[in-house]
Amino acid sequence: MGKSTTLIMFCSLLLVSVSLNGCMGEGRTRESFHGNECQIDRLTALEPSNRIEAEGGLTEVWDSQDQQFQCSGVAVIRRTIEPNGLLLPSFISAPELVYIEQGHGISGLMMPGCPETFESMSQQPFGEQERGMRGSRFQQQDQHQKIRQLHQGDILALPAGVAHWAYNNGQEPLVAVILIDSSSHHNQLDKDYPRRFYLAGRPEQEQSRHQYRGGESQKSSGNLFSGFSPRTLADSFGVSEEIAQKLQSEQDERGNIVKVQEGLHVIKPPSRSYEEERRPYRRYAAAPNGVEETVCSARLTSNIDDPSKADVYSPEAGRLTTLNSFHLPILTHLRLSAAKGVLYRNAIMAPHYNLNAHSIIYGVRGSGRIQIVNSQGNSVFDDELRQGQVVVVPQNFAVIKQASDEGFEWVSFKTSENAMFQSLAGRTSAIRAMPVEVISNVYQISNEQAYRLKFSRSETTLFRSGSQKTRRSREIDA
Repeated sequence: MGKSTTLIMFCSLLLVSVSLNGCMGEGRTRESFHGNECQIDRLTALEPSNRIEAEGGLTEVWDSQDQQFQCSGVAVIRRTIEPNGLLLPSFISAPELVYIEQGHGISGLMMPGCPETFESMSQQPFGEQERGMRGSRFQQQDQHQKIRQLHQGDILALPAGVAHWAYNNGQEPLVAVILIDSSSHHNQLDKDYPRRFYLAGRPEQEQSRHQYRGGESQKSSGNLFSGFSPRTLADSFGVSEEIAQKLQSEQDERGNIVKVQEGLHVIKPPSRSYEEERRPYRRYAAAPNGVEETVCSARLTSNIDDPSKADVYSPEAGRLTTLNSFHLPILTHLRLSAAKGVLYRNAIMAPHYNLNAHSIIYGVRGSGRIQIVNSQGNSVFDDELRQGQVVVVPQNFAVIKQASDEGFEWVSFKTSENAMFQSLAGRTSAIRAMPVEVISNVYQISNEQAYRLKFSRSETTLFRSGSQKTRRSREIDA
């Protein structure tokens, strides 16, 4: 009887341990790094180190050889696609998260093995269409895979190796910030700098100027079809060698973003307004559990700028919105997540640390003072992060964010599908979880002081600044 009870208790503890590890994202297998990339004494706010101009836009690249990116195992680029600009189809051997900072457009993913579900209006079977091609009244028909709308604030998840394209059908530049998880177990090619494979054009590789090795050219190279013989390509596609040579794009100097002179006309459902497009999901759709979704029908986008989706909200301090695999199941396969923060004037996000992920912070609007502390208790970053800059907060490093007078917005990319953080101040903090006597003894303060330290903040994560609070109290007293 005693052995049976012991066995049941052991199995129960094992199940709890497995569930906890799964919930906290510890199942993520990241490649180990050689050396001590995360033994960081000083962090800096990073800006792009290389600009790659193209006919229809601009690609800016951060130096992935920087110690911060080596520690977190990621690379960051930013694309600006001008109106009527078309990003050439390409793929990379690592998962990507794309944040739409500005503008709107459309994107297509070529998921292997999935059918073309977008079809032009025709009831003719394929054989009749083929016969119609020889007739004088032939009208071209088209079929292709699903096209997704892109709006400001969207996060787009791109699995490793899946080719995709994007087009700006708006009136302003489409700006996208892209995180590439080069340390993912999906990437077995090159951990130093991710290489992108293009299906068209002769674009320059997306590397910083510090990453070009000896003998490598910074000039345009070819696409995947460039290395095949034209005759083999012609036989493979069943076309003439002249068309096959067009695939190789030998004379194409437009870069990786090209201009579509008369606009891009593709089959897609009528677009709706931002609010209408998202309302059905909030009202009617059941929460996805990952079972109903297939590879071909998987939801790949979610908007984190929508205030109604905020997980933490304070009318006086701001809001915080998280996006993990519970909201977007595809992130389970990418093993990445994201968060969007908005701090009002001088507001503070409580000191905290990430339990199971590195955090790559990109400044979206305004500016904020960020302080980061390492395991030795040393400050490794105490500076302003402005719009367009990036800083990495390694796992378990403590961080505080405080907005400037103009406020501060940022997006954080996390290297876990269910990233978690622990606050060090506020109602849900580690300090609040300790008994007053413990606080009194570890900090050598009186019980009264320990009580004030523990209970002075009733908020959870986002705080109005103390000076602002004092000023507001004086105004009320007056």
